[in-house]
Amino acid sequence: MKEILNSIQKTSLKVIDTRFTINDFIPISISTKNNDLNTFDVSSSEEWSTYLERFLKEKNAKVAFGGYIEKRDIYKRSAYFNSSEENERNIHLGIDLWCDAGTKVLSVLDGEIHSFKNNLNHGDYGPTIIIKHQVKDIEFYSLYGHLSLDSLENIKVGQKVTQEEVIGYLGENTVNGDYAPHLHFQLIVDMQGKQGDYPGVCSKEDVDFYKQNCPNPNLLLKLPNEI
Repeated sequence: MKEILNSIQKTSLKVIDTRFTINDFIPISISTKNNDLNTFDVSSSEEWSTYLERFLKEKNAKVAFGGYIEKRDIYKRSAYFNSSEENERNIHLGIDLWCDAGTKVLSVLDGEIHSFKNNLNHGDYGPTIIIKHQVKDIEFYSLYGHLSLDSLENIKVGQKVTQEEVIGYLGENTVNGDYAPHLHFQLIVDMQGKQGDYPGVCSKEDVDFYKQNCPNPNLLLKLPNEI
């Protein structure tokens, strides 16, 4: 599967506004390895936004990205990810792209709307769209989380979408699960019967399964120097 995904296109595929070029992206870590996270309240989406705005300005960039199979402490703020200490979900399964609310979100490839839902748990995706793709007789899915509420209007299951078609917009913290604005982009091989939702964070006990079922989105995005 990884070989097929990597071979789809040699250049970077886009999932946010086409005005961004490859030079506008900068990798970021939001794991415990990033000492900057000790300088502000990571449970506050407003303080996250302030930090990211400063980070991007210092790096002369417009989009911060990263996070695939990254262990994070930020989910400790939400009981949704911590039903028990033994099975804490803190390993991130997609790539996050941090940029302004209202940024256009694009379908990574041709496909059709598989499902959509407003996931309302604290720290969850908020408005989410999942698209089904078929390439070289292989079926897989792409998930777009933390969208605006109006992204879910006037769409329907089975609706055809084309590569780089605008499918929605990034939501503000009031609707996106209480995060600084960003896109959670994830690839999924088997949806396991789920509709409008799929785990974007897993426990260490389950990481081997999810690494197979949720391959690295950067196989398609091909962003440089991913952390």
